[in-house]
Amino acid sequence: MKKLILFVILFAINLSAQKDIEHLFKGIDGCFIMYDFTNDKYFRYNEERCNTRILPASTFKVPNSMIFLEEGIIPDENYVIKWDSVDRGWDKWNMDHDLKSALKYSAVWYYQELAKRADREIYLKYLEQLNYGNKIIGEKIDYFWLDWSLRISAVEQIGFLKRFVKNDLPFSQRNIDIVKKIMIAEETDNYILRGKTGLGDLRDGIYTGWYVGYVETNENVFVFAMNMDASDYENITSQARINLTRTILKELNVL
Repeated sequence: MKKLILFVILFAINLSAQKDIEHLFKGIDGCFIMYDFTNDKYFRYNEERCNTRILPASTFKVPNSMIFLEEGIIPDENYVIKWDSVDRGWDKWNMDHDLKSALKYSAVWYYQELAKRADREIYLKYLEQLNYGNKIIGEKIDYFWLDWSLRISAVEQIGFLKRFVKNDLPFSQRNIDIVKKIMIAEETDNYILRGKTGLGDLRDGIYTGWYVGYVETNENVFVFAMNMDASDYENITSQARINLTRTILKELNVL
């Protein structure tokens, strides 16, 4: 009986929490999942979608960066690749990049160039060790994270990010620390927010986007993953996804 009562209480708390952010997803097909390290608890909104695999898009830059560092494809975060003068439609992409700026501005071309210097066996090895989504590369070594060959769910993103936070990955501590450093989006006296966006190309009239990362407070760590669909690009820009996620985190008293 005690177990039943506890289950009912926890279920009610979870439903209440879902209602707390349900209004934030009004008119949006999306999901949100968060893991609270200190209390070993998950918070989920739209659980079915949280378990659905979709393309990782540029959120794959997080493991990809560590792969490039670990394999010696680049020596450190300061490795520069010169812009090839191809206009990619945004001034932040039409410039030289190192790993820091390429991750910050999600410069796909920089990562594609480095991916060509890797090989399929390297990627297959790490996708298996990371247990990353469906672990499928497809035909294009420099595009598989964008063409829906590789797919991962929000739940699986949380699993990867939990290991990232705990330094429980097949990479050296140096390389993990480098990526943690360049992922910092905001740092205050009360918390450090690390995050990475990702957006897929228009597919059947729909854009699919992510914002994943974690918040490190003085007492706790909260790992989060949000993804959503939109037919109108203006509703799914990087800033729109970041703003929605930040609003959720504030609603849950994380920020």
